[in-house]
Amino acid sequence: MTKPVGKLIVIGGAVNKGSFAETDYDQNIEKNLNFFERGILRKIINESKHKENSVIEIVTTASQIPQIVGTEYKKAFEFLGARNVNVIDIHNREEANSDAMVARANAADVMMFTGGDQLRLTSILGGTRFHDTILLKYQEQDFIYSGTSAGAAAASENMIYQGSSSEALLKGEIKTTQGLGLIDNVIIDTHFVQRGRIGRLFQAVVNNPRTLGIGLGEDTGLFIHNDVMTAVGSGLVILVDGRFIKDTNLTNINLGEPISIDNLTVHVMSMNDHYDLTTKTLTIENSQFNPIPIDK
Repeated sequence: MTKPVGKLIVIGGAVNKGSFAETDYDQNIEKNLNFFERGILRKIINESKHKENSVIEIVTTASQIPQIVGTEYKKAFEFLGARNVNVIDIHNREEANSDAMVARANAADVMMFTGGDQLRLTSILGGTRFHDTILLKYQEQDFIYSGTSAGAAAASENMIYQGSSSEALLKGEIKTTQGLGLIDNVIIDTHFVQRGRIGRLFQAVVNNPRTLGIGLGEDTGLFIHNDVMTAVGSGLVILVDGRFIKDTNLTNINLGEPISIDNLTVHVMSMNDHYDLTTKTLTIENSQFNPIPIDK
């Protein structure tokens, strides 16, 4: 299968975009500017086809408060100089199949999917003309799919949609389903470090060790292009590789019983580190051993 022409930017949630609704926003402008310049929203604009002139659509379908969320992201992108930012709030599958929504998807250079409920996102958009248009653009055009929280979790072929952190390593506690399908052989979990979700990813990977588990911390993301993932943002990305698992009790225990796993491999990425999905190798940008940097 050919590599997608498009780019994928997945974010762990709680993007510190700066709240334009807060009365003290101006007093905190320095902190917010620092995030804007170093952070993920700036990365989205810089990587987009027409930079500040790119057409950016904020898709709020996953959210229960779409007006608030959409307005905040619109203001944040515009603060960074983006000139063509709009909000799409698709409520049902009929809207997702409409000519109007397909036309907007075709015209977009960037689609930013907000947080909320990833099952709401996939159940409303999955298999619609809107969804098909996004998949085709990602495969064939210089197009960016960006998702935060639910929007990130839904980007992969399979996604986690339910499962508590505290009981994550009990058999059957993690529920997965089909995502939007932009990237294969990975599964993405969000709010990862802050909500202690490492066990959720362990179970998702032991269920199918071919799948690479990706845990995104808050205000942290991955820029994925040409099968290379680059960490962006202020926090950590945890990768869980199950290819070298030696043993597990998974098939010999009952639902609700603890899972044992021998030899699970874990990598930790921070800003500007790279992971090659083809060679399955991690390059640490600021390595103390001074490796030869990969081509960018």
